[in-house]
Amino acid sequence: MKKAISIKSLVVFTLATALGLTSVAPALAAKDSKYAAIVIDANTGKTLHSSNADSRRYPASLTKMMTLYMTFEAMAQGKINKNTPVVFSKNAAAEPPTKIGVKAGGSISVEAAILSLVTRSANDAATALGEMIGGSEENFTRMMTARARSLGMKGTVFRNAHGLPNTGQFTTARDMATLGIALREHFPQYYSYFSTRSFAFGRQRIANHNRLLGRIKGVDGIKTGYTRASGFNLVSSVQDGNRNLVAVVMGGTSGASRDNQMASLIKTYLPQASRRGGGGDLIAKVESNLPEITTAKVQLPKRDVPTPAMRPQADVIEVAEVATQDDIAAVVASAAPSPKPVISAKPQPKIAMASAERFGGPIPFRIRKPKEAIPATAAEAVEQAYAAPEESPAIDAIKTASIPSGWAVQVASSPSDGEARAILDKTAKQAPQVLASASAYTVPFEKGGVTYYRARFAGFDSKDAAWSACNSLKKKKISCYAIAQ
Repeated sequence: MKKAISIKSLVVFTLATALGLTSVAPALAAKDSKYAAIVIDANTGKTLHSSNADSRRYPASLTKMMTLYMTFEAMAQGKINKNTPVVFSKNAAAEPPTKIGVKAGGSISVEAAILSLVTRSANDAATALGEMIGGSEENFTRMMTARARSLGMKGTVFRNAHGLPNTGQFTTARDMATLGIALREHFPQYYSYFSTRSFAFGRQRIANHNRLLGRIKGVDGIKTGYTRASGFNLVSSVQDGNRNLVAVVMGGTSGASRDNQMASLIKTYLPQASRRGGGGDLIAKVESNLPEITTAKVQLPKRDVPTPAMRPQADVIEVAEVATQDDIAAVVASAAPSPKPVISAKPQPKIAMASAERFGGPIPFRIRKPKEAIPATAAEAVEQAYAAPEESPAIDAIKTASIPSGWAVQVASSPSDGEARAILDKTAKQAPQVLASASAYTVPFEKGGVTYYRARFAGFDSKDAAWSACNSLKKKKISCYAIAQ
């Protein structure tokens, strides 16, 4: 009798396991109060899966999706371009990690800023972009929220450009899916940035936090996010043949479990997606337009030093062309005063200051207790705001133009790194065939207490090759000399 009962129990258990196998992950994830998920057919707008999709959640670094939307919009309107310098204010430079570490007064190109948000999720670059586009981060967040409303994101309010904890900043899984679709539909010319696996920033190779890129067929972005309050978040875009999905998972208990949950949703619902769209209409429609975006004036520092404060320091950004003086002049000439707020903002709660010496100074936190669980004490606020991000990919040193070997050709020396880079850009345009295989970079050095920058081209295997290139440059009236590295 005992043997018969055991066999029956085993059969029941086996059947239950087999029938429930595909729903184990969702069921487990749903136990967490932070969990929310949605899967949208990006061809038709149909919801294929929904779990707490309209419940309020903290966006964490998914916030940067809207920062990038606003950046792409400014680019599409011709207000800025990929080479426009993004100057880092003291406020931007002081943002906590993760960051790229540009010092106050330094600058990088818009393209480098975009890639730093997509890959490393750099908080300092997000703030710098917001301040440039909105005139101030506060005004930029009003613009972000207004744009969210125009896209139909009714459950979202933005209070900063990066996603670090703020009790007044929230969203929903459905809204994040809408934003993901809008990025694909409205800016196809820029959307490929989200599929960047890694990029070279000076001496670093910065890898993308999104581990589903290259792991799941068809995944082409979009963004990860994490704070202790939000849990592990992920928005994924999938294109496989004519089928298109945008899926969101929020509140994961770990990066791995979140990724596995997303993979399970994609595997389950991609076969159910439509193979054709709805007659060419956009799924993410803009209901009303914001006033025309005007960027703040580009105030270039006297000594433009776009090098990260972290080690190893970067001498050159490889991901974008150097901004020329014409680019800078065009931006300044077209600049206008910051736009007035487009929506009324509710009064902000009182700000208290928590001492946190290990984070470089006082840390603001809000003492008002929100509807959802947030830290009740200053210590908890600091701990949450500066919680370790999800497992960061290793940053490997690679051989780039900033650490050249062999021989180089020097064409100028300047007390301004920006001017040195502009000279490199001009020289490359004057002699494209001579420098076709060369890599431009700058080398700082001290003289009389002043920092100067040598403008050089690397990539020459021998002394003869370098001098040959230099002689060709001299024929074009370009002064130069060859030097061993």
